[in-house]
Amino acid sequence: MRDLVAQFLSSKTFTGTHGLEPDDIMRLTIAAQACLPVLHLGLQPYDDFVEIVVYPSAFAVSRSITDEDGLVHEYDDVLSGEAMHQGPVVLSWEDVAGEAADPVANVVIHEFAHKLDMSDGEADGCPPMPASRRAAWLRTLGDAYDAFVDQVDRLEASMPADLDPEAPAADAWYSRLPLDPYAATDEAEFFAVACEVFFVDPGRLAEAFPGLYSALAAYYRMDPAGPSARPAA
Repeated sequence: MRDLVAQFLSSKTFTGTHGLEPDDIMRLTIAAQACLPVLHLGLQPYDDFVEIVVYPSAFAVSRSITDEDGLVHEYDDVLSGEAMHQGPVVLSWEDVAGEAADPVANVVIHEFAHKLDMSDGEADGCPPMPASRRAAWLRTLGDAYDAFVDQVDRLEASMPADLDPEAPAADAWYSRLPLDPYAATDEAEFFAVACEVFFVDPGRLAEAFPGLYSALAAYYRMDPAGPSARPAA
């Protein structure tokens, strides 16, 4: 792990924004968390980028979407991190340091899981692997994703009609879910959120989605929940 972190630090540049100057502690904190998922994979999946941009706190990114009627809607998306295909990883230091995050969340692992996912193309929830394993992976991921979306739908249907799902008061309801509801966005976000929980609270993932846990354990070549918690393959 020390060697991997040293290689990572020597091959990446850290750029601060809005007056933030990343110091050694910041760089080491980010590097160690980024290297954990690739401890047994090596740094090759991170070869498509050099720069890590660090904001002091959450940052806004301008977005635009075109609806089915052809109308363009522009808005600001407030993020704690973003991974760009063949581009930099952008992080909020406040969230990296855990000052504004769910205790189970890990923005570094989340964004670097996206980098693993994108290292063979666009993010689709399937990192690079032999073609012989890809169909089984997509089936396992898809089944877990569909089950989670169903859990979210049923939870939201049970909420009081006057409760805004985006309001802080809804957090207590969403805390009943095994993963952050953001994982229901699509398969790529489901993969990234699942990777966070795999490393931060592996027992939770093993209990909620045993097949997915086994697939991640095989991919990462590690078993953070331990043999007693890991389901049979």
